[in-house]
Amino acid sequence: MTDGTAPPDLTRLRTLERWLALSLDRVRQRIAEVETQEAALRPVRPRPEGPGWVLSFLREGGRPVADSIHIGDCRLAAPHRRPLSRDEARRALTDGGIRACEICRPDSELGILD
Repeated sequence: MTDGTAPPDLTRLRTLERWLALSLDRVRQRIAEVETQEAALRPVRPRPEGPGWVLSFLREGGRPVADSIHIGDCRLAAPHRRPLSRDEARRALTDGGIRACEICRPDSELGILD
């Protein structure tokens, strides 16, 4: 601001600084108020609740073959899937010989592995 637009003395520069700081505070406060108002008007879409666990199937020779257990919202589960209850998922992992997804780790969620 050495082009002559700023006051030449320290007293007026400090006054200008204070006025600008107060103005900036008021603008930021108003921005926060408007953001709060807009957020209140924005529709809230609750996330749909899906199954807690799913059995993912692969296709082999045109037939579905059980592949792996996933936490319900895991994006790695195959398109062919069936929802499972907690007990069904535990049985499939422990007695059914079905593998757990290595990414979403349903076995840890179910307390089978830590």
